[in-house]
Amino acid sequence: MRLNKASLFALFAVLELASDPERQLSTGEIASKYGVSPHHLAKIMRDLVHEGLVQAVRGVGGGYRFSGNIQRTTLLDIIQMFENLESELDVPHGSPLDVPILEELKSIANEIDDLTKAVLDTITLETALKGARQRVEIRTQNN
Repeated sequence: MRLNKASLFALFAVLELASDPERQLSTGEIASKYGVSPHHLAKIMRDLVHEGLVQAVRGVGGGYRFSGNIQRTTLLDIIQMFENLESELDVPHGSPLDVPILEELKSIANEIDDLTKAVLDTITLETALKGARQRVEIRTQNN
């Protein structure tokens, strides 16, 4: 599975903010940490605000703060804001669409899509952050 930049940037931002919901960060701070375009991230942040996952904080020292539910928001919730997780087979022009093998391949692709969505729908922000924290602990112990 390949995520588009918007989905990936949104996951960076939401997970970073959700890791400490009391903290607020600017788009520039998040963009700098993950090496992404601040301009592109700003557009994504507007969408996240619109969906109620983050809150814009105005004024001096403003930025964004997580406002969603860390225990209920899943990776699927965020990814589906920015892309369609439906597979498309790149069938050559002129190919008949009712060939049994093609129909079977479409069925398999749909099953993979359903499984992918089911897995992403079970991973909450809380679960992803717990895994990230464990990785930090392992790195700390190994150094």
